[in-house]
Amino acid sequence: MSMMPMAPALDLRAAVKFWTQIMVDRMSADRRSALMARIRGKDTLPERAVRRHLWRAGFRYRLHPNGLVGKPDIVLPKWGAVVFVHGCFWHRHDECRYFRLPKTRAGFWDAKLRRNQERDVSAMRTLVGTGWRLAVVWECALRRDASRTGELLVTWIRTNGGSIEIEEAGSEVRSRQLIVLDR
Repeated sequence: MSMMPMAPALDLRAAVKFWTQIMVDRMSADRRSALMARIRGKDTLPERAVRRHLWRAGFRYRLHPNGLVGKPDIVLPKWGAVVFVHGCFWHRHDECRYFRLPKTRAGFWDAKLRRNQERDVSAMRTLVGTGWRLAVVWECALRRDASRTGELLVTWIRTNGGSIEIEEAGSEVRSRQLIVLDR
């Protein structure tokens, strides 16, 4: 019986750090561009989770209609309601643990994400001005508790209340009134 030499112990933290540095620091601009291009604008996992919950609750809706400003993710014409499902990074969810401004090219990302916020607010003002009720569902709420998030959304739709925002608050999911101010 021959003795096989034992493999040296693998330091997992060092390996992860090494590969993270390669990915972040040494990726070519073309490769980074191709990676970023694969990020979806429609049919994201959070959006599909919200749609699935609404469908099971008996709601029927339209997706991304061209006729409405801002192309809301979900439109419930019967209820006069639109739902935006926002990713915490792309829509700059301030004070959220899933939003962090990148350290590389911080000026570029700050400007880009601020434009996204401004476009969101402008679209929301227009929709509210034309009589739509709004719900903004943040990705963090879905990550924390998708069922609770769906329940809050269904309750909001059925009660015909004002506009709301559903987000993670500490260890729970909460809804609060969404105020679209004129600036």
